[in-house]
Amino acid sequence: MQMDLTPGLPDDIGLQCLIRVPYQDFSSVASVCKNWNRVIELPEFWRHRKASGLTRKVVVTAQSRVNPTRDMGLKKYAPIYRLMLCEPETGYRVELPPVPGYSDGLPLFCQLVGVGLNLVVMGGFNPVTWEASNDMFIYNFISVTWRRGASMPGCQRFFFACTSDSIRTIFVAGGHDREKCALKSAMVYDVTEDKWVMLPDMARERDESKGVFSHGKFHVIGGYDTGRQGGFQTSAESFDVATWQWGWVQADFLNSAVCPRNCVDDGDGNFFMSRGGYVEALQGSTWQVVAKLPTNVRHISYMTAWHGKVLVIGPEKYGIVYKSFLLDLKTSKWESVEEDVFLGHVQSGCCLEL
Repeated sequence: MQMDLTPGLPDDIGLQCLIRVPYQDFSSVASVCKNWNRVIELPEFWRHRKASGLTRKVVVTAQSRVNPTRDMGLKKYAPIYRLMLCEPETGYRVELPPVPGYSDGLPLFCQLVGVGLNLVVMGGFNPVTWEASNDMFIYNFISVTWRRGASMPGCQRFFFACTSDSIRTIFVAGGHDREKCALKSAMVYDVTEDKWVMLPDMARERDESKGVFSHGKFHVIGGYDTGRQGGFQTSAESFDVATWQWGWVQADFLNSAVCPRNCVDDGDGNFFMSRGGYVEALQGSTWQVVAKLPTNVRHISYMTAWHGKVLVIGPEKYGIVYKSFLLDLKTSKWESVEEDVFLGHVQSGCCLEL
């Protein structure tokens, strides 16, 4: 591609310089000139950066910290949630700018999704008024600014499954409405076009299910129907983007009826899950133990995975400081991630490659 990046230098040398810029500095680099800004946002640029091994896995979490000045009546302290970005393999952490209109903390029970160069905050309850919303807020890591996206259509939706194809599309399914009736409707959101499109309904209602995108399919795992509040099912169903259809319901995907919150994939089509004090991997149709959880993390608040790594966050017991550990799947060894004063309960999170 013809770019004319740097006067007097061939484009390939200019590109090699740009792909080596740390992602934290992209906003400064993009502001130098329109041409650099245009190139940094091109898919080809990120393919070159990834192929050169220069991208970094970052995890963004909605984590709690205590605001001692906030009056909550009989409660002395009240947790509020902020957006924390972490590079688990280096320990680097930074707090992201607050969502517009939410200076008192993130919406409670909101969902986080990483898609392309964007972080999306979806739904939840206002932490002050407890008013529910289907709002969408999008943070771009190049412009380091927020914008408001089109709200989720239809009824107010809570505890829904969501994920992305990591390029430009977000998938949403299930959850429940204001009457606590479980839903089987689904939809997709195009971040670039700022447009929602409804999908065919799932075969089953699925409240508190888990969404995973893998190998061109949107997988909706577990959850429960209206008549079995909290009675999780073991099944899963998958939406094929190519055929625009849901496949057959896989009856015993989870093997046991548990909350699927910590069922994740690593981007390579491998599924992992934490339960019973262990990390398990799906091999064929059977879940196999791959590692025992660290003794300092017995109650997993958040879990994610990527190429050869699994990250878990949680406390040894409820009411104490949360800790983060990173598992190397090749060696089956855990490594502690540097702690931070903001590290508290995680209500949601997502993993991006920048």
